[in-house]
Amino acid sequence: MKDLENSCQKHTKNLSCIMITYPSTYGLFDREILAITSMVHYDGGQCYIDGAKMNAMVGYTAPGCIGDDVCQINLHKTFSIPRGGGGPGMGPIAVRQHLASFLPDSVFIQNVGGSQPFGQVSQAAYGSASILPVSYLLMLMLGSRGLKTCTEYAILSANYLKKRPDGHCPVLFLGENDFCAHEFIIDLRPFKKTTQIEAEDVAERLMDYGLHSPTLAFPVAGTLMTEPTESKRELDRLADALISIRTEIASIEEGEESTTNNVLKNAPHTAKCVTSDDWDMPYARKTAAFPSSHSYTEKFGLQLAASMEAMGTETWCAVVH
Repeated sequence: MKDLENSCQKHTKNLSCIMITYPSTYGLFDREILAITSMVHYDGGQCYIDGAKMNAMVGYTAPGCIGDDVCQINLHKTFSIPRGGGGPGMGPIAVRQHLASFLPDSVFIQNVGGSQPFGQVSQAAYGSASILPVSYLLMLMLGSRGLKTCTEYAILSANYLKKRPDGHCPVLFLGENDFCAHEFIIDLRPFKKTTQIEAEDVAERLMDYGLHSPTLAFPVAGTLMTEPTESKRELDRLADALISIRTEIASIEEGEESTTNNVLKNAPHTAKCVTSDDWDMPYARKTAAFPSSHSYTEKFGLQLAASMEAMGTETWCAVVH
C-alpha cells in the first residue's frame, strides 16, 4: 500500500490507471481493495478490474462495488465458454457512465460505440458472437439462484481441496482464518532443495495417476495453481494423488530412493515403457503405471513421455510413430 501511495503521489499530474485482478490470482480477496481504488481515484487515475475471477463473485458482489471504472467480464470459466489454446476470447467490457461516450465504434456497423469514439479496436464489432449463446443459455438454465450457487461451490470446492491434503502440500497466500477464494497455490519449491523434485515432476507424475495437472508455474514459478470445478469425487481423487505423491517425495528425502532415478523424475510412464520386455527401473511396473486404485479404471494409456522443457517450448507438435 505504501508503494502504491508513493507512486500515486509521484505521478499525480499524469496518473493513468491501475489494473487489478480481483480476487487476486493468489486466490485472495484483498481487504485493501476499496482503499486501493480510492487512492488511485484521488490522484486522478482510473481503475480497471480484470473480471477473470467472476466465479468467486457472481451473486454476492460486483466489480462496481469495489470502485472500478472499467471491467472485462470473461465468459470462459465463469460462464462456461471454452478457453483452450488461449481462446476464443469473448466477454462484455463494462464501463462507468463517464467513460461511455468514448467506447469504440465500427466502420462496418452504424450506431456502435459512444458519441466520442476513439476508433475501431476489433474486426468484429461484437467479438466472437457465435459463442455467446453458450453463456446465455447457461444463465437462462441456472437463473439467479443457480448462478449464486455456482459461486458458493467454487469457493467451497477450493477450500475443501486445500484442506484435504493439509500437512502434505504447503499452500501459499492464505487469507483471514486460513481460507482462500476460488483457487489456491500449492508450493512445491522446498522439495527442489531437499530432493531435486520440481513442480514439473509432480505435474507429470499426476499423469500416471490418470489426472491432468493443475496450472503449472503460474502465477508463481515452482508451484501448481488449482481452481477446482469438479465433483467431490474428482476432488478426492486429486487430493489422494497429491498425498500419495508427497509420500513418494518423502521416500527420496529419507534416502530410500535416488534423487535422479525415481518415479517422479521418470514420469510419466508410457504404455510402451511399462509393457516393454526391458525394465531397468529401481521400482515395480505397478508402482510406475498404477500408483492408485483409480489408475486401473480411470486412466488412458499414456503414449508420450516427458520432453525437455526447451524442446516443448520450441516444438509446437509432437509426432507419434
